[in-house]
Amino acid sequence: MDTDSEPYVHLATLRQLHQSVAQLNSARSLADTLQAVADGVVSGLGFELAAVNLVRQDGDLVVAAISGSQAAEAMMAGRVGSRASWERRLSMGEVWGELRFIPYTDGWVLDEDDVPQWHHTAPAPQFAGEWHPMDRLFAPMFSPDGELIGVISVDKPVDGRRPGPWGCDALQMYAFQSAVAINNSRLRSNMQRALVRLEREQQALRASEESFRQAFEYAPSGMAIAEMGGDERGRLIKTNDALCRLLGRPASMMRRYSFSDLVHPEDVGTLLRTSAEGGRAELRLNRRDGSYLWVSLRNSVVADTADGPRFLLTHVEDIEERKRHELQLAHRASHDSLTGLPNSAELRARLSARLCERPLPAGTSVQDFFDAQAETYAFAAEAFDQPQAALGAFDNHHEHLTAPESDDPSEKGLAVLFCDLDGFKSINDRFGHHCGDAVLIEVARRLAGQVRDNDTVARLGGDEFVVLADGLGAPDAADLALRLRNAIIPPIRVEGRSVRVGASFGIGWAACGMSAEDVLQSADQRMYVEKRSRSKAHRRAG
Repeated sequence: MDTDSEPYVHLATLRQLHQSVAQLNSARSLADTLQAVADGVVSGLGFELAAVNLVRQDGDLVVAAISGSQAAEAMMAGRVGSRASWERRLSMGEVWGELRFIPYTDGWVLDEDDVPQWHHTAPAPQFAGEWHPMDRLFAPMFSPDGELIGVISVDKPVDGRRPGPWGCDALQMYAFQSAVAINNSRLRSNMQRALVRLEREQQALRASEESFRQAFEYAPSGMAIAEMGGDERGRLIKTNDALCRLLGRPASMMRRYSFSDLVHPEDVGTLLRTSAEGGRAELRLNRRDGSYLWVSLRNSVVADTADGPRFLLTHVEDIEERKRHELQLAHRASHDSLTGLPNSAELRARLSARLCERPLPAGTSVQDFFDAQAETYAFAAEAFDQPQAALGAFDNHHEHLTAPESDDPSEKGLAVLFCDLDGFKSINDRFGHHCGDAVLIEVARRLAGQVRDNDTVARLGGDEFVVLADGLGAPDAADLALRLRNAIIPPIRVEGRSVRVGASFGIGWAACGMSAEDVLQSADQRMYVEKRSRSKAHRRAG
């Protein structure tokens, strides 16, 4: 075939176009692809100069690659043309299929816009169809969805002529393939960045998980992870060594329990009242040996995945020593330091807790009083539309106290026995306070040994004691006073010597409508009446 024939030229152009497209698809990065686009125009389409203008995120176009002229590359590479200027060029040019051609006769109006451009030096054309140095030919590149992604601008055809239909078709096809290659390269770049970002996130997640695992496993205090939902809500999934040691149970055994299984029965309410999300509580947990340990529970909610199940992370701190110290301080504040009995403040608090301000009217039974009060407060609740406030003023569960009015054993009440030791001052004066203290300790022991578990023996101060005994009739209280006096009378051995004290008892009764001070003062007065009714010698003998 004649190498100058048109079919041969077309075939050679197709081969060169095919090679150029192949180069596009072999580029490994977006920058390599853009340069391959520019190089393919020069090597395969018969132009001496090509520039690739790429649309940026802000919409303007930057000269991203140049081929064919180092001078043009030095002058134009990296420069930006506004989107408005480019749209003006593409709209005013002659339409050659998808190409836009602006002849030198019209291009002078574009000399002052901001689009980077290069013009080679050459003499003016001498015949029709010859390429003029000021001619401009653009091949827009569109994505599959029709969005402009860039423009290829070309200059200086090798044969010096404006491209014919075959050359325009070749450039147009090349621009289409270039758009596909650029779009694919961007996708690859985005995917590679996403993969790198994902790998970094996974590495960070693995590092975070490892940090959490180490913090969980090697924490000096107890840690546990529990189910928050499902049929096994609250079950311990994982526990660390510190918690296992704290409760004396291996991890395999701990997985059988929830904290509700281990909590002290008296602390179940505290555990249930504790909010699962961010809640905290102080309670007792059961150890394997059966003992209970005071701990502080602090809860946090964690998620396994974005939409996955939630778990409860519980931090368990041993507060046994602090709690023991608090209980010791509370005991010291409410108990006598010498005898260990409840002190005056604790006695008054216990007594006040049993009393209300409403006395029982004379001749009214306790049940009649309750019925009348209930009707009164129910009416107030209905009249003022404040049922909680009105009914809250009347406690239906309060055990109203009254004093027995006769020796009938069926009449029961809260007896208050006021005890004052007889002959104690002489022991203090003769043998010293240390001997007197020993006597007080022994008297307290003897008194406590003669009462029931739910009764109260308290020391008011000095040689005065008070006994609270509930559910007694008048004869019962008299018998208890006699039994307590007889328990005190026997000699007390102190530092090799034997000493004796007697005791005077006054029996009072706690009744609603009285204050704790009223009750104690009444019993105290009865005690002095009883003390004065006996001679001094008789008092010492009991």
